[in-house]
Amino acid sequence: MIAFFRSRIASFGHAFHGWAYVIRTQKNAWIHATLTTLVVILAFWLQIPARDWATLVLITAVVWSAEFFNTAIEAVVDLASPVHHPLAKVGKDVGAAAVLIAAGAAVLIGLLLLGPPLWNKLSPFFGF
Repeated sequence: MIAFFRSRIASFGHAFHGWAYVIRTQKNAWIHATLTTLVVILAFWLQIPARDWATLVLITAVVWSAEFFNTAIEAVVDLASPVHHPLAKVGKDVGAAAVLIAAGAAVLIGLLLLGPPLWNKLSPFFGF
């Protein structure tokens, strides 16, 4: 039983090491982190309902997961193909495309969920 818990703790340690690697080495992760922070602050300020929070949390997890998978793909491709190979490029490009699709969906969802309440809060300042 103790071995089971030790292995679970070690698994969490590996996951946090992977997380730290992405944050430390991937420039786009900093963009995601900045935008995630801004969206969370904006959502708190707008006092969005729990249903909208759930959607924001889900799409944020999708974007971050895509970034993590992309980083993993890049590392494995670099290991398997240290020289430039057309298929290695395809693997990396497709991984990057997955992040782009997730980020695009996040922008659309953010506009749909945060746009109307933001408009309602700001429109009095512009005389609308």
